[in-house]
Amino acid sequence: MTYSICIFDLDGTLINSLDDLADSCNAALQNHGMPTHPLQEYRYLVGSGIKNLIKRSLGDKADNEQLVVSVFNDFNRIYGENCLNKTKPYDGIIKLTEKLKSHSIKLCILSNKSDDFTHRIVDTLFPKDTFDIVWGKREQYPIKPSPEALLAMLMQAGEKPDNCLYIGDSDVDVMTARNAQTSFCGVSWGFRCEEELKGAGAKAIAHTPDDIIKEVIKNEQ
Repeated sequence: MTYSICIFDLDGTLINSLDDLADSCNAALQNHGMPTHPLQEYRYLVGSGIKNLIKRSLGDKADNEQLVVSVFNDFNRIYGENCLNKTKPYDGIIKLTEKLKSHSIKLCILSNKSDDFTHRIVDTLFPKDTFDIVWGKREQYPIKPSPEALLAMLMQAGEKPDNCLYIGDSDVDVMTARNAQTSFCGVSWGFRCEEELKGAGAKAIAHTPDDIIKEVIKNEQ
């Protein structure tokens, strides 16, 4: 099957944002006298939206809704001021998008990060018009691994699931692709490990951005 559209997860797939996410969350936790977490632990705390990040970071205090809301609001304020301090595209990602566009592949982003933060980061780190559609978390759709936003994005792009390669770094992304009945390619350089991707059912794993190009281009031959 020929791929005419590639839809990417954002954090851990196109960009390394872990430091800024961890720094902002730890600062918000400190503001409320809560324990902080080491950087590497955030690899498993992020990925399911900011509200779930806050709940996971609070551990057994996550049932305190007032505390969750307060830390959530603090995080949004702090992250809004610091979301581009250390965040940058992974090596080879800009070249990857240029190569795919040269083959007339539509490029989109679907993230569980808030829509505002998603657009601010993408608009700053990527050349204008790199992506055809960019969506963060939108109120009308449940977060991934629900397929609803992915399917709605495909409809807006005028594409079918059969022609889509969805690319991400976690089991959430594997499940999202499966639920939407699109093809999937995992990336081994992201926040999660290759074993998690394979355990969730990923068959194709990219170890470099060039591997994604090969995965797409081979389907044109």
